[in-house]
Amino acid sequence: MDLSGGSALGLFTCELCEMSSPYSFYGQKPPNTRAIVLLEECYGMKDPFSPEREKFLVLGSKCCLCSKTVCVGMDCSLFYTKRFCLPCVRAHLHQFPEQVQNEVLRKKSVQKMSSS
Repeated sequence: MDLSGGSALGLFTCELCEMSSPYSFYGQKPPNTRAIVLLEECYGMKDPFSPEREKFLVLGSKCCLCSKTVCVGMDCSLFYTKRFCLPCVRAHLHQFPEQVQNEVLRKKSVQKMSSS
């Protein structure tokens, strides 16, 4: 089964969680879409669960601070005007708005409780 929905350009791999998947486009304009322009240069693929050609999945992007390739998973990155990996978010947490700080701190406390 070809999950890339076309010829794969390569293999996307998150540098934090090691999730990997073939990707079929990189950029802000997914193929087979008319008016969609994404807010970041990202790796993506055709949605393997949809028969519609214009449906796609964003796999991840590069952290705007350290340039690590990270997936869009909540444990790996955060999009706030740009993509940030969570280690960079934590290192620069005081520079984010209070709402983002609270969400990151809440997520951290939930992780501690679940690992106890």
